Amino acid sequence: MSTIGATLVHIAPGEADIAIIPNQHVSQQHGLVHAGALAAIADSAAGYAALSLMPSDSGVLTTEFKINLVRPAEGKRIIARGRVVKAGQTLTLAQSDVFAEMNGQEKLVALLTATLMRIDGRDGIIG
Repeated sequence: MSTIGATLVHIAPGEADIAIIPNQHVSQQHGLVHAGALAAIADSAAGYAALSLMPSDSGVLTTEFKINLVRPAEGKRIIARGRVVKAGQTLTLAQSDVFAEMNGQEKLVALLTATLMRIDGRDGIIG
């Protein structure tokens, strides 16, 4: 996340927000934030939201995600808000809404749904 300048701006049980400031390093040929950067922060926000509800010795891996890009991503800041939809013992379903902030307003630019798997943070073995 440091490579693209992403920062964790909020964490609470079942929630995590990650933001980036648009710049040339995360932009595509038209100057918009690249879909890969949007997917990276959305996936990470969903992952941290899921991890926040897991035992402290856990790790988390994404097993699947789908992203819908609904509007070009341009603004002063892009923020992915990850939220747990359903937490389970091994698998957790989470969603990230990604917004572009400009002129005091937020516009939805992407929606990601993810399935995340809890692993043992010490040796990678589940549960």
